[in-house]
Amino acid sequence: MINDFGFIIPQNCQFGVGALKKLPAFLRSAGSSKVMLVSDRMLEKIGVVEKVRKILADGNIEYAEYLDVVGNPTTNIVMECAELYKAEKCNGLLAVGGGSPMDVAKAVGVVTKFGGEIGDYEGVGKVPGKIDTLICVPTTAGTGSEVTVAAVITDTKRNYKLSVLGPEISPDYAVLDPELIMTAPASVAAACGVDALIHAMESYINTDANPFSMAMAEKAMELIGANIRAFVGNRKNVDAACAMMLGSTMAGIAFANNRLGAIHAMSHPVSAFFNVPHGVANAVLMPKIFEFNALCADNRFARIYEYVTGKKAGDDFTPQMTCDALGQLNKDLGIPSDFGKVAQVQANGGVARFRELIPQMSEDAMKSGNITVNPRAVSIKDVEALYEKTI
Repeated sequence: MINDFGFIIPQNCQFGVGALKKLPAFLRSAGSSKVMLVSDRMLEKIGVVEKVRKILADGNIEYAEYLDVVGNPTTNIVMECAELYKAEKCNGLLAVGGGSPMDVAKAVGVVTKFGGEIGDYEGVGKVPGKIDTLICVPTTAGTGSEVTVAAVITDTKRNYKLSVLGPEISPDYAVLDPELIMTAPASVAAACGVDALIHAMESYINTDANPFSMAMAEKAMELIGANIRAFVGNRKNVDAACAMMLGSTMAGIAFANNRLGAIHAMSHPVSAFFNVPHGVANAVLMPKIFEFNALCADNRFARIYEYVTGKKAGDDFTPQMTCDALGQLNKDLGIPSDFGKVAQVQANGGVARFRELIPQMSEDAMKSGNITVNPRAVSIKDVEALYEKTI
């Protein structure tokens, strides 16, 4: 039986090598007289920001810029950028980067339009109206934030990742230029690529899965599963880059319409307390949480196995084979097998500190809307035991 469901794809998505050159036309169409470029210093250092500046200048687009976004961006960063946005009298946002600049731009759009602090809008449906024009240009194949209705920002006062969700903050344009992800270091490509795969997999098997989200997730898994190793191995592989870029966006569309699961619910506290990159936190959790969910496995586990391995799931298939394949994928890509081996955890108290914080992280994980749609029902004791298994 197919239950009632709905789906939204509000973005104008433009895909292709060189698509970045269309930015001026999109901004003129949107009526943005002055745009705020939101990005980070690393992308400035490797020349991506300069490429965007030149395209804007050649297109006679006036702009200001905020380039101090960092991974796991904070509420303070949002307010700094918002103050500059207002001081420069901007009326449009252009986010260039991974999920961090895109989430900051969404949050800036909220507080500059409606006032207050971004924490005032935490949760679902708290944003009262549409934010100013937002164009997102992903430079990683990972977050899918260019097509989602969520912004995730770290509240440093609580060591908590707050989420703001609603179609009002959804980007107006997504510019998907595979050339931009071909500059990523191998470690970034690996972590972001696995994050995108997890978006597709969690959307595919959660209790909110529907024909639309499952179709998008399956195509995303097909594209990512067949190309992630080749892309991490050689980011100049154009075909692999195109597949990863498109797969990441399709995974974003999938989970934007039905949420995720326990992996994302549990990764956010790890990033909030230890500043572990989001993709790495997800990847380390992935095999253990799939083992936990295997109790409720159906034929979708076999499909995931096929997409990840490129092999047919035969008569001898067991759900554990999917879990093992995901662990092997991490190993192939050089992703640590447990948090004890993650540099950010080692630098912030190591395993002892991680174990000490398990009760608090578990409480925070249980607050996530993603935990409620995990395929297997999850208690706080389950979360605590799963964290323990990842160190």
